[in-house]
Amino acid sequence: MPAEHFKVRVTKDHLVFCCGHFISYRGHQCERLHGHNYRAAVEVEGPLQEDYYVFDFIALKKRTKEITDELDHHMLLPLSNPVIQVMEEANRVRVTYEDREWLFPRGDCVLLPIENTTAELIARYIAGRLWASLQTNENFTPTVLRVEVEEAPGQSATVEWRASSR
Repeated sequence: MPAEHFKVRVTKDHLVFCCGHFISYRGHQCERLHGHNYRAAVEVEGPLQEDYYVFDFIALKKRTKEITDELDHHMLLPLSNPVIQVMEEANRVRVTYEDREWLFPRGDCVLLPIENTTAELIARYIAGRLWASLQTNENFTPTVLRVEVEEAPGQSATVEWRASSR
């Protein structure tokens, strides 16, 4: 008998998050402030559990939505970017790049522990949060976790984590 391989995938309209951002690229260039209507898709792979499914769709959507809801309608700012400086000041966030400066209300920002707010690193951030949530809240460690972040139709990035490499 051939080996079986199972995975489940969720992507729904409620896994959409609208955010402002800008990235640095090609060393020391910085794009203009803009936004996207991002869409997340998540896949988990693993053996069938005792009730004959890899993982419950409802729980997977719930855990993913909790994370995307935290990002929705916020300005995404990278804390580890070498050329974009992010500084918290009381109830606001000051962001600088060379001679450009932005000032945002603190409550409108999500400060991410990433190097750049690219689709790839946003996907990695969501994957890390989701991996931990599945283990902590669901007592589940997938064999493989894939998170895709689409920033425009036909334009997305995916990260894949494997249990053996974690």
